[in-house]
Amino acid sequence: MPKNTMQTTPRPQLTKDLKSEDFKEYYFLKEELKDFCKKEGLKVSGSKNQLEERIVYYLDTGKSLDDSKHTEDKNKLPKTKLNKNSASEEITLDSILGDNFKCSEDKREFFENEIGKGFKFKVKFQKWLKANPDKTYQDAIDAYHELQNSKEKTKIGKQFQYNQYIRDFFNDNDDKTLEDAIKCWKHKKSLKGHNRYEKTDLDILN
Repeated sequence: MPKNTMQTTPRPQLTKDLKSEDFKEYYFLKEELKDFCKKEGLKVSGSKNQLEERIVYYLDTGKSLDDSKHTEDKNKLPKTKLNKNSASEEITLDSILGDNFKCSEDKREFFENEIGKGFKFKVKFQKWLKANPDKTYQDAIDAYHELQNSKEKTKIGKQFQYNQYIRDFFNDNDDKTLEDAIKCWKHKKSLKGHNRYEKTDLDILN
């Protein structure tokens, strides 16, 4: 009897020549997204969704989404905010948080530019900032995303498709092994389209 065969389309390489609509059809690891951003001179901070948004914009325009947002936000700032101390107190990703961290307006604007308009100085994040004076602003951004994700334990977002897939796999196949689940997942993510578990994924084990 002929073996079951599945029609596969090789996953394309993530390069600047890839079309954004093709990029959206495939699954890429967060590390792959960060490597691409680093290679193309784009920001590597943020969540997986933010990296994907950044890459889609770059593939469509050849420009940095963060640079365009920064320019727009800068143009909206009233001139009174540009005082003589702004240059000497410029905040960068490598800046140290320091002792007695204060949630001032300039720091809120910095985090908003880096994280997005939904940023807020929530209580847990404020406690983390004050408890880690020797950390950098990049560390703080990473901590912010971790705190946000931990708050949504029951909701598995797009960036956690692997976790959702493994969970659904075992809900449907309690007699299978983790090795089987991972094999099916690796095959699934190489295909065009969604990465949700389907019964037909088991064909790859035959």
